[in-house]
This record gives sequence, structure tokens and C-alpha cells, in this order.
Amino acid sequence: MEPALLDTDTLSEIMKGIDASVQDNARRYLTVFRHFTFSIITRYEILRGLKARRATRQLVRFEQRCQHSQVLPLTDDIIVQAADLYALLYQAGQLISDADILIAVTALKHDLVMVTENGHHFQRIPGLAIESWRA
Repeated sequence: MEPALLDTDTLSEIMKGIDASVQDNARRYLTVFRHFTFSIITRYEILRGLKARRATRQLVRFEQRCQHSQVLPLTDDIIVQAADLYALLYQAGQLISDADILIAVTALKHDLVMVTENGHHFQRIPGLAIESWRA
């Protein structure tokens, strides 16, 4: 198991606790690395969903999860590399969302494997290692 950056879909699945395979992989990961790592963009995506649904209990649990995780910020280097990646994907006609680009570049900058169920999006990004915790 390698150090990883959790995509929003994976972190959301961990919080829901439904998929046994994801839960098992999450437990194994925490045994080795002691905390999850995700982007500030993932924090935003989950927060906006919970607040829009007024899911106060889940919001409290998510804030606790954030306190025990490493939430990686956006930096100027990430923004510049993300803009370069956007241009590359745009010119190739394979554009993905800005959020996915920023999350992917965060993983690249920190030399982390991207744990996601959106492999079809992230496989377009050169040099990005992708892993699924389902299966």
C-alpha cells in the first residue's frame, strides 16, 4: 500500500460506510498511515453537499474526520500545473472538471496515488497513479 490522496467519491463512500471493500481498504490504510490525505477541494465538495442537505450529524463527523486527516491546500505551483494540464486536456478534447484537475495535480505534486472510482476521468492525466478501493 502506497501513500494516497482520496478523491471526493472515495472519502464520501468511507463516510457512508456501505461498501465493505472500501471500508476494509480504508481500515488497512489507516493501520499503515494513521490518517487520510485529501485535497482542500475535496473538503469543499463534501462540505457543500452536507450543508446543502442540512446534514448536521454528518457535518460534525466530517469535521472530526478533517481534524484527524491531512487536508492539502492549493498552492501557486498546483494552480500553475493545473492550468497547464487544463490546456493539454482542452487541446486533446478530453477536458475534465476543474475540481478533478486540481485534485489530480495535488496528488501529482505530493507524489500520491489517487484513490478514486472515477478512473475514466483521471486516466487522462499523464503520470497520475490511480487505484480503486472497490473490488
